[in-house]
Amino acid sequence: MIRRLRAVATVVAGAALLLGGVSGPAASHSGDGGKPGNGKRVLVFSKTAGFRHDSISDGVTAVRELGAADGFAVDATEDAGAFTPANLRRYDAVVFLSTTGDVLDAAQQRAFEAYIRQGGGYVGVHAAADTEYDWAFYGGLVGAWFRSHPAIQPARVVVEDRAHPATSGLARTWNRTDEWYDYRSNPREQVHVLASLDEDSYTGGTMNGDHPIAWCRPYQGGRAFYTGGGHTKESYADPAFRGHLLGGIRYAAAEVQADCRPENGYRPLFDGTTLEGWRQAGPGSFTLSDDGTLTSTGGMGLLWYAGRSFGAYSLKLDWKTTAGGPDDSSDDNSGVFVGFPPSDDPWSAVDNGYEIQIDATDVPEKTTGSVYGFASADLKKRDRALNPPGEWNTFEIRVEGERLRVWLNGVKINDFTNTDPSRSLRDGHLGLQNHGADDQVSFRDVRIKELPVEGG
Repeated sequence: MIRRLRAVATVVAGAALLLGGVSGPAASHSGDGGKPGNGKRVLVFSKTAGFRHDSISDGVTAVRELGAADGFAVDATEDAGAFTPANLRRYDAVVFLSTTGDVLDAAQQRAFEAYIRQGGGYVGVHAAADTEYDWAFYGGLVGAWFRSHPAIQPARVVVEDRAHPATSGLARTWNRTDEWYDYRSNPREQVHVLASLDEDSYTGGTMNGDHPIAWCRPYQGGRAFYTGGGHTKESYADPAFRGHLLGGIRYAAAEVQADCRPENGYRPLFDGTTLEGWRQAGPGSFTLSDDGTLTSTGGMGLLWYAGRSFGAYSLKLDWKTTAGGPDDSSDDNSGVFVGFPPSDDPWSAVDNGYEIQIDATDVPEKTTGSVYGFASADLKKRDRALNPPGEWNTFEIRVEGERLRVWLNGVKINDFTNTDPSRSLRDGHLGLQNHGADDQVSFRDVRIKELPVEGG
């Protein structure tokens, strides 16, 4: 299981380097020129060749403070000379903090492209979208380029993904004041949208009611996160925005995992507000909190969707186990059942359907990502993709005919085909298990997209 890295960066003297007066490739605030212990290292790049935001220094300070608290080292520079293959290899992520205009030459661009293709991370903040308009690779990385903006004003942000570390700490709506960018294109088809603007909540939005404002994506071997917030100095003193930025950095630096594949065409089965269509089978139950989270209690029972059965589909849901002890382990047990007939007996799902297990401490065919009792997950891929207790994870469970595939945080970890004539995945119900009195597993945002039926 992945352990969250918490090594504390050590501050030592480095080369003198001031924003706007660069005398070296990067200002080090972590010491040894390499990664501190098992921690991460992040480069903040804030060169401007166009408009310069007066919040840049506040942003650099905020990232340094986030690094000190979270255990990653932070270097800051406005010298594009830092973009060499050898230097970039030192970093787990590079933050483009309100950069503007053409900030890298051709050789520096090639070095950064190679860095991303070799697994590097990118974080774009606000005017990072107002950067390098003639560099196609960068356009794909940032996701969309800036077009215009109205006056700074309050607006309502709709949080679309509540499992990603950049948005998991936010409520379903987030009211804040900033300078709200319109973009030259809508990136939704190419990126995974984390949050969008409600254009009815402010004046001047021009994206026809579908206005992504924060997103992520895997990109040519690397990881990219962008947020349109961060124009104002006040943003970097706001705990909610700092948490949003920290989550984006942690994802880009591969400290935590998330499913950042584009997600379109899904509809909610459970959206956090109502359990209409769901029924509890057997003992125990689920509690629904004000933030839209379901948490199992008691058992062994099953909360199943009785509204209808499903054949070919992609089911997505977010889940987490309770934070464990000093070794960050947890034996919380739950699972997602598919392909079972309607019944108020929870054992009917066990006997007639299939369970995708949640319990990282069990044997291979009964551990997280396994088809319980039938097929182990790919444990090496599972371990790389799995976030530890206390962090959210996302399952995609895709059923087509008798084939069942499982993705964990965007990584395919299981591919199973049913050959048992007494069971069938072609039509069945879905359910969430409450396993036992001591097992506390939480779920959010259960959504489904129906797929074409084989031979249909």
